[in-house]
Amino acid sequence: QGKDIEQTRKACEKFRYNPVTIINFLEGTRFTPEKYAQQKSTYRHLLMPKAGGMAFTLAAMNGQLHRLLDVTIYYPEGIPTYWDYACGRVKEIKVHIRQLPIPAQLIGNYTEDPQFRAAFQQWVNQLWRDKDDLIDSMAQASQKLS
Repeated sequence: QGKDIEQTRKACEKFRYNPVTIINFLEGTRFTPEKYAQQKSTYRHLLMPKAGGMAFTLAAMNGQLHRLLDVTIYYPEGIPTYWDYACGRVKEIKVHIRQLPIPAQLIGNYTEDPQFRAAFQQWVNQLWRDKDDLIDSMAQASQKLS
């Protein structure tokens, strides 16, 4: 983890004064039923989010980032493999994108401030609950169409 933080810090320092897009996958890995069972996720469709990397990036960019794009991807026919993509077997993908402001209270010291860490994690958990509900809605809409 310390190595990841140092790499993130260096990257953020490099891009701090240049226009940049940062992509952060809070789940940290691709969803599989095995990973879902292993994590004992409290979400119906998602792995548990890892908030530390995002919190550290926001702090390292020191207010330079003003918005984030929250992207939710749903596969009505089930989660495809890379081979499914390569063979053209993925017929439908639902993508929902929303732009969210990055409020000042999301910038703080995640590693050393337990109150900030708890508040940031709570914000991420709410984001994940909303995302889980959205996937439910997308699934219901897809079932009605089929």
